[in-house]
Amino acid sequence: MIKVYKEENVIRASECDLNAQWKPSAILETMQEMAGKHGELIGVGRNALMQEGVIWILTRVEVEMDRYPRHREIISTETFPMPNRRWFFPRYFIFRDEQGHEIGRAGTLWALLDLNSRRMARPDTVMRLMPDNSDLTAPMGLPATVAEVSGTLQIGTVSPVYTDLDMNGHVNNVKYMDWCCNALGVDTMKDKCLRRFALNYDMEVLPGQALRTELRTLGDAFSFCGFDGEQRHFDVGGVLAERK
Repeated sequence: MIKVYKEENVIRASECDLNAQWKPSAILETMQEMAGKHGELIGVGRNALMQEGVIWILTRVEVEMDRYPRHREIISTETFPMPNRRWFFPRYFIFRDEQGHEIGRAGTLWALLDLNSRRMARPDTVMRLMPDNSDLTAPMGLPATVAEVSGTLQIGTVSPVYTDLDMNGHVNNVKYMDWCCNALGVDTMKDKCLRRFALNYDMEVLPGQALRTELRTLGDAFSFCGFDGEQRHFDVGGVLAERK
């Protein structure tokens, strides 16, 4: 049983922003791919679960970055699940530079989605296949609930386009981060990075939906939320810091 999965990667140009540094959405994309590969190796990957009529969905994520690696820098990422919390499965990630120094960490919460009902499925399908990682130490707590900041409000709209959608037919989890960074704007993202960011996924966003977005900023804190009418679909929040 592979308790921890690890890979080394070179930061590619397509993963970088205008500062030639790792984009927040590219971090989430790496995490998504790593979780998928580890899942396949232990028997709970997409192909195996599709036969049971269920898929993994990400419900919460929180990322802390001490430093953003640059273009062509070599980093390593390791990931491992921890014991489930009833219907939810925590999975953690640690990012290190070429010298082995920790430069960031992330925590995620996953659940199972029934493809027919589009509702959460019972965890029994995968529980017996998950490695016993109770002896490991998580690098941070469980992902936080995003809190709206009480600052300046900027209202916008966003509708899913072709490149926002994934194999599950809904907006992919990494795209909410792009929407948030776009709302914060080029001037902000040119001078500052996201020291910490968290996402809560309340309800999937499907093709054809038009969402109202609410960006609130208060000093270096921000929150970015999406609504269809009164139904909240997602929340992004975090803290900005000067780029290094």
